[in-house]
Amino acid sequence: MSSEKLRVVCFLCKWASTEENQAISRRKTADVNVVKVPCIGGLDPIVVVETFTKGVDGILLVGCGAPDCHFVEGSVYAEFTAKVLNRLLALTGLEPERLGLRLVSPIEEIKFADIMENFVTQVEKLGSSPLGEAKHDANIFENVLAAKNAVADFRLRAFIGKEMELARNANVYGERLSREEFSAMVDEVVSAEFIRQKIFLLAKKKPFSVKELAQTLNMKPAVVFRHVLNMRRRGIIALDSTEGTTPLYKALEVQ
Repeated sequence: MSSEKLRVVCFLCKWASTEENQAISRRKTADVNVVKVPCIGGLDPIVVVETFTKGVDGILLVGCGAPDCHFVEGSVYAEFTAKVLNRLLALTGLEPERLGLRLVSPIEEIKFADIMENFVTQVEKLGSSPLGEAKHDANIFENVLAAKNAVADFRLRAFIGKEMELARNANVYGERLSREEFSAMVDEVVSAEFIRQKIFLLAKKKPFSVKELAQTLNMKPAVVFRHVLNMRRRGIIALDSTEGTTPLYKALEVQ
């Protein structure tokens, strides 16, 4: 591991701890920055992904566990959002373990400093971020930008917002989703949106054919073509020109 200090950011629910946060800054191997927020469940996932683009080595989310959440169901949203973000991080090439979630109860005899110590130890095992100044990985950086665009897309945000309804209530056919089915659906939705945002970023640089996109993304052309059709319907990309009989697609700036 590098001799330089690790950079860790903690988003802390203002209701979750009354301790003096300065206690966690004693860690000699890491600089920890604490940002208090009204509720972890209400933290915009874009903020988390954007923070990773700055080269931080780890992000810890600390909030209130059920049933102690000040906003009743904030902890449920926090857990689901963290799951979506961990899935996205895995797709980018960043280790999902760089993002942690800790939900605490006022009756727990756990010090905030101890929570941070455990998380910093976890990050130390991973080492410095590939997006840090010392070893900036351009490919992972572009992947993280795609992840940021994915969580910014209203469809994925709406999906996050409706997760409890999907998980708890019966669908239109009167069927309930099992935990495994729901998890598989989450993975499918998140992965699809990430791929589409990767295509968008590639097509912003220059027009691409489906075959070129498939080669770049290491995917089957038929799968890429389905994504392209979806993106055309949504007005994200459009036909730019043709080379012989091959259509080339370009990204459109969505207003």
